[in-house]
Amino acid sequence: MTRPLRLKEMTPGRAARILAETPRLLIPAGTLENRGPHLPLGCDTVILERLADDLSIRTGILRAPALEFGVHATPDSLNCGPSALTRKTLHRAVNELIAIWEEKAGVRDTLILTAHAADQHLEALSTIRTIGRVRVADILSLGVLAPMRESSRGPWHGGEVDTSLMLHLAPDLVDLPMVPHNLPATAEKGARFYEAILATLEKELARPPAGRTPQKTELAET
Repeated sequence: MTRPLRLKEMTPGRAARILAETPRLLIPAGTLENRGPHLPLGCDTVILERLADDLSIRTGILRAPALEFGVHATPDSLNCGPSALTRKTLHRAVNELIAIWEEKAGVRDTLILTAHAADQHLEALSTIRTIGRVRVADILSLGVLAPMRESSRGPWHGGEVDTSLMLHLAPDLVDLPMVPHNLPATAEKGARFYEAILATLEKELARPPAGRTPQKTELAET
């Protein structure tokens, strides 16, 4: 496959045929939040949409449109741009969407991709009432990245990993003069991070659903 299977670009008939054959779904769950002076507000969504596309190409799994807003760990400043949902609103929206996809389209395995570690954000995504299996992957927290990082110090968001990923995936969106001088982020490192994340998630998606019994994994499962 050379193109991702994007739900928003499909006719109803084609979507129904693909889901009948492969009742699985990828959902990028981004944010619109301040990630530092050098990164765009939609940094998470930019990374996750590319990741969802590449996972779709590699696995043949349909990907849903991105959820552009998340739950922020702390209130945003008065600067223009950042916007968020409450935990209750995001939780309800994701529950309703997954319920529709499960009940009407027969989806039985959903992977939600996020790059935001705020407890309320992850709780909203992880406590989903479902018929099938739903997993949540915080890509910045995957264990595979730990030995690859040059330093565990510094900011988690707007730090080494997501800045490197943006320098690799969308360097034109990074304000290079504003990158902190002591931040060990490079495009080359971003390419390594990205391939490690992609390989880890592809391997996880290869595991068949195993009922509703919780499984020990790097991913959160509801």
